[in-house]
Amino acid sequence: MCLVQVFVSSMLKLHTTIKQNEKSKSKFTTVSMKPFKVRNIEINPPLILSPMAGVTDYSFRRLIKRRGGIGLTVSEFISVEGLTRNNPKSKRQMRFDPEERPFAVQIFGGQPERMATAAEMAEEGGADILDVNCGCPAPKVVKNGGGSGLLRDLPRLETILKEIKKSISIPLTLKLRTGYSDSTINCVEVAKIAEAVGVEHIQLHGRTKEQGYKGLANWDLVKAIKENVSIPVSGNGDVTSIENALKRFKETGCDGILIGRGAMQNPWIFRQIQDALEGREIYQPSLKEKQAVLLEFFELLREDMPELPAIGKMKQLAGQFTKGLVGGAQFRQTLYHSHSVEEVLDNIGIYFNTLSQGETFGDGLIETDKDLEFDSCDVASNICETTVAV
Repeated sequence: MCLVQVFVSSMLKLHTTIKQNEKSKSKFTTVSMKPFKVRNIEINPPLILSPMAGVTDYSFRRLIKRRGGIGLTVSEFISVEGLTRNNPKSKRQMRFDPEERPFAVQIFGGQPERMATAAEMAEEGGADILDVNCGCPAPKVVKNGGGSGLLRDLPRLETILKEIKKSISIPLTLKLRTGYSDSTINCVEVAKIAEAVGVEHIQLHGRTKEQGYKGLANWDLVKAIKENVSIPVSGNGDVTSIENALKRFKETGCDGILIGRGAMQNPWIFRQIQDALEGREIYQPSLKEKQAVLLEFFELLREDMPELPAIGKMKQLAGQFTKGLVGGAQFRQTLYHSHSVEEVLDNIGIYFNTLSQGETFGDGLIETDKDLEFDSCDVASNICETTVAV
């Protein structure tokens, strides 16, 4: 091929690439999403790392925050019974780094006095926002009147919110489910009560308590709440892609979106959604960056806890993160059967070196969303416990 032909061929390829990038950008530019404020705290971009028990700890939050695109980080949900009794684990769960701001502490419980005291402790600890959990469906939480159990006792919930409101000066927010069961959907009523007592942001997970984490989240109820209150409303549930996030913004008119499991599968999802909202080319991490993020997470864990718990937590993230990787199922198994820091690091190195050389790892397949299931609340905590024991 002569030099002119090579030049023309190269220019045609470049033109095609530019067109594809423009198409990628224009695909998402129809959705306009603006930052919102919880009182004087700007949530920019309007994307929130959803609290997940046993997952969104000090190490994980910093890892995801550094990838970009997060407007608000939230702690794991913290037991007020443990916090007000100075339980070391509960107090550690309130830790955060300045790089995480704005930062919300989420608490759960069923006793107004303890909830108010815990809220005070969160404010004293430096939290920017105090969030009340009214959504966790775990039996051990619900039986003590906390989490989604409060959806069956609205007078108690109202009392709790009022007592907290009197005890703190930082904004109070509420995360709830659609109702206790399909026959008792009451999220709009709860949102109105919350707004009336001074709650400044409503976050709805579009499932009932009885639904747990099965089926699909009902985002129509996010829209219904948005139409019935004047405070900001955000939605949560099943957002694992850019397309899905923008679709929810457009369909519901919500102010923000919370993402949980999607961030475990793709730590860059917040940045990618922000790119789409602002009309930029969608960021795509390289294979080298994917390796680096696993190594960074492992380093953060090892700085914060003993070796065995760190390995268990690493396996927990790997259970989701490997979903989008070629041969991810086999890679995950090698990590699950790693029993030392050296084994974990060696197996990560072997896997990514294999792919970087263009070779196939395992069956060479990429799993679909349906291949992996993940439940939060107490189930998430159990993952860490079982993986440590593997």
